[in-house]
Amino acid sequence: MLLDAGGVLVLPDPNRVIDAFTRAECDVNAAVLVGAHYHAATRFSTDRDAEADWAACWLSYLQAYIEWCGVAEDEHEEAHRHVDSEFADAALWVDVVPGIRDGLRALASAGVRLGVVSNADGMMGQRLAQLEVCQVGPGIAVEVECVIDSGNVGIMKPDPRIFHAALEVMGIGPDEALYVGDMPAIDVVGARRAGLRPVLMDPLGLHHGADYDRTSSLVELAAWIERN
Repeated sequence: MLLDAGGVLVLPDPNRVIDAFTRAECDVNAAVLVGAHYHAATRFSTDRDAEADWAACWLSYLQAYIEWCGVAEDEHEEAHRHVDSEFADAALWVDVVPGIRDGLRALASAGVRLGVVSNADGMMGQRLAQLEVCQVGPGIAVEVECVIDSGNVGIMKPDPRIFHAALEVMGIGPDEALYVGDMPAIDVVGARRAGLRPVLMDPLGLHHGADYDRTSSLVELAAWIERN
């Protein structure tokens, strides 16, 4: 199983995001930020071409994020400017998703081989190890076989080659692997292009009627794998 990092293992640092809203003079409660990400991620639907029109896709994500945070419409432009500056830094994604360590351990206990494929800055593997989420090889956290970071390989999802790089390291074919991500236009589309079966991380149940598999957590996914 290959896993995305952002939105699956880690989320944006709430302190930095709240600081950005504060600089924009917007009063936002940190409790809404998790929901803001997953609601905004729905804007990356599978009918959008994230490669050809990344700027429009990202603008739509940020608009939905800011709206979900309850920012008044006349404050959107200023909020966008400050929040976008934080999201431009891949090091923002360091807030460990609650229960994710238990989920990774459950998958490992079920005999699932694990790897990570992420659009990041070349430092995602180091961050995940420092956060004690996972690391390549033995260590304090759950062991994964690879962390393929677009910042290192120069290829970004949904390009299928980044998935193939992970499969090559693990010595498996695409028909033997699942990919768990959170943004359909990037993760579902990319996994399908690469021949993997996509599973969307959908903890809030926002993707009803989708034509791809969904899960609310890695613990739930591990239980499904053990039953099947």
